[in-house]
Amino acid sequence: MILPLGSAGPLPALALGAAFGFILERGGLGNGCKLTGQLRLEDWTVFNVMFTAIIVAASGLWLLNLAGLMTTADVYVPQALLGAALAGGALVGLGMSVGGYCPGTSVVAACSGRVDGVVFFLGLIAGTLSFAGLFSHLEPRLAAATPLQASTLQELLHVPGWLVILVLAGVAIGVHKLTSRRVVV
Repeated sequence: MILPLGSAGPLPALALGAAFGFILERGGLGNGCKLTGQLRLEDWTVFNVMFTAIIVAASGLWLLNLAGLMTTADVYVPQALLGAALAGGALVGLGMSVGGYCPGTSVVAACSGRVDGVVFFLGLIAGTLSFAGLFSHLEPRLAAATPLQASTLQELLHVPGWLVILVLAGVAIGVHKLTSRRVVV
């Protein structure tokens, strides 16, 4: 990659992380009520912010690839282990529903001075350390699992990348239109 962010070291990651945290805070996601509102299907701010971020990132990667500035081989995509993803997603989802934060928004809330964000972030660290301690017991099961043959939606569906981005944008627009309608009584 020839872009400045391709430099080695933690500085590009820290800069992008800080920018993403700023966007999350400006989107109101430093408040645990936003995520619990999303889980209750009452407040769609989280969906709108995160889905927009996914579409912008996917479009940027696709355009960089198209311009020859970056290839898909430059981006590490781990093998998809469906069972592990389902189990991990269920555990993270449970934690998010109890605490009102995802890992990223807990950092934003903690940095914004919210005590519940600090507590949730400390719980996140404890959970991460617990997983690391249990990993040697879980590793044989993960190694025995058969990964999906495709690691991206483009590979899984055998369609061009631009079509995946177009469909994702259509879904985002459709959900936004459906959820932003106001009922007048």
